[in-house]
Amino acid sequence: MSEQISAELQAKIEHVAGLLSKAQNEYGDAVVFANSLGAEDVVLTDLISKHAPGIGVFVLDTGRLPEETLKLLGQVRTHYQGLKLKVYYPEAADVEAFVAENGINAFYESQELRKGCCFVRKIKPLKRALAGNKAWITGLRREQSVTRDEIAFSEWDDGNGLQKLNPLADWTEKEIWAYIRANEVPYNELHDRHYPSIGCAPCTRAISVGEDVRSGRWWWENPENRECGLHPATPLKFK
Repeated sequence: MSEQISAELQAKIEHVAGLLSKAQNEYGDAVVFANSLGAEDVVLTDLISKHAPGIGVFVLDTGRLPEETLKLLGQVRTHYQGLKLKVYYPEAADVEAFVAENGINAFYESQELRKGCCFVRKIKPLKRALAGNKAWITGLRREQSVTRDEIAFSEWDDGNGLQKLNPLADWTEKEIWAYIRANEVPYNELHDRHYPSIGCAPCTRAISVGEDVRSGRWWWENPENRECGLHPATPLKFK
């Protein structure tokens, strides 16, 4: 049974639809959406398909994603037939070199090695996905963690040299799920098993009631440092 959309959420939906349409009109083929296949990103996938279908969508398959995430990737392809979806993988030589030098699960040993693994499996493929574009779209929200509480709808991404758009910046967790249920959007079944934030399988765990939604990611590290490098903590912000 679908959930009712509140007037406040409807206003936010219309705001996001406007932002996406504006991005498509302003950047044309030079704007892409980085889809992690998390709850926020399936919402954006649905909204892009309805309001800005010209925007390209890409997924970073690190080679260590949970089976449930790969299953959802297939469902998204089937559900959104007209979606311009591309999957990027890490370079095999990079992965082989990192594992040969550091071991298959080196990310548990230190933050430096964890970020090194993220660099090989995420950052370098992201650079390829963003090459030649003028803007990229993410599902980041201020409510997600202490590293994201000042996110703007639009900000200059100095590290990648392009504009970064965060249309869901002011959405709450409750609103994300209200949209998913009301629109019957396909989502990762791990969410139903208390995984609010889902990344690579060995770096993601279920959380307990009351824990921060990002506490299941790299749980062995300090909360202020739990980012992979895709989203630097101090971008330049624009209204």
